[in-house]
Amino acid sequence: MKIAIVNKSHHDLPRYATPLSAGVDLHANLDAPVTLQPLERTLIPTGLYIALPAGVEAQVRPRSGLALKHGITVLNAPGTIDADYRGEICVILANLSSQPFVVNDGERIAQMVITRHEQAEWEPTDVLDSTERGAGGFGHTGV
Repeated sequence: MKIAIVNKSHHDLPRYATPLSAGVDLHANLDAPVTLQPLERTLIPTGLYIALPAGVEAQVRPRSGLALKHGITVLNAPGTIDADYRGEICVILANLSSQPFVVNDGERIAQMVITRHEQAEWEPTDVLDSTERGAGGFGHTGV
């Protein structure tokens, strides 16, 4: 799938790290380092703008290495970029650790996965069909 992209950052275009990677890394596009204090959140720009085709979304997700090693996550994960959005891709980073974390220019801050989706056409009804699970949720199958 070809996706139009404007790169106003001073970094290369996103790329897949391996032939079977699902996502591309997003890099911070900063004029100066940003320090995230414990439990603080901030919006980090990437300098990227995309035009997705209809029926496609981009999901912004945390990077597992940042999460495990530093407690840094994407706050609204996965963040959805809709096909009609034309603004800059920015990432809401949150520091869930007890230590300050410095985000430097060019640092890989999140990953972005491009995926197809469908829109639902709602069919109002008074009763849903029965299933074995029924209304069970939130741990209903035990530990």
